Amino acid sequence: MNLDTLKNIMPDLLSGGLMTIKLTFLSLVIGSCIGVIVAMIKLSANKPVAAIGNFYTWIFRGTPLLLQLFVFYYGFPAIGISLTSMQAAVIGLSLNSGAYMGEIIRSGIMAIDRGQFEASKALGFTYFQTMKRIILPQAFRVVIPPVGNEFIALIKDTSLVSVIAMEELMRKASLLVSSSGNAVEPYFVAAVLYLIMTTVFTSIFSVVEKKLSIY
Repeated sequence: MNLDTLKNIMPDLLSGGLMTIKLTFLSLVIGSCIGVIVAMIKLSANKPVAAIGNFYTWIFRGTPLLLQLFVFYYGFPAIGISLTSMQAAVIGLSLNSGAYMGEIIRSGIMAIDRGQFEASKALGFTYFQTMKRIILPQAFRVVIPPVGNEFIALIKDTSLVSVIAMEELMRKASLLVSSSGNAVEPYFVAAVLYLIMTTVFTSIFSVVEKKLSIY
């Protein structure tokens, strides 16, 4: 690989990599908040309420993320709602991640011994107090491994937002290929950056998992 070419393309690709990380963190944080709400809704004894959570996960897990991004960016203007590429990307990734996080958190909650629910009820705790003070703190420790997997998947899924002109890592690489006519260096360096990001965050989640492991 030509070093001069590498020096020329690295600033753009690094800025794209930073945008990828920013998108991933934003989407996972918002998606986690959505996931907690969805999980609690799906575990509700009220069937119509639980059906809302089931419908949400059915829609966002059952349709491609690429299609969802198209709907938010290209479809919403038809009903008078115009979103920037950043807004559409964050909304699309967050809602999609929220559906998966909802299932992850729901499984974590269900892994907690039922007796703890009964004990908190005997102490006079409401459903939401029980979730906030007793169940969710334990459930979050249980779901660290699948959350780590979701984070890594989300890093790679951000490449899809390039189709709505969001200039993250994949989009930056595509623009460099278009301007230079050389498809080798930009895509190769982009692949290396994706590998570095996924490796680093996989290692971080492994350390966190070991520290919070429940034996």
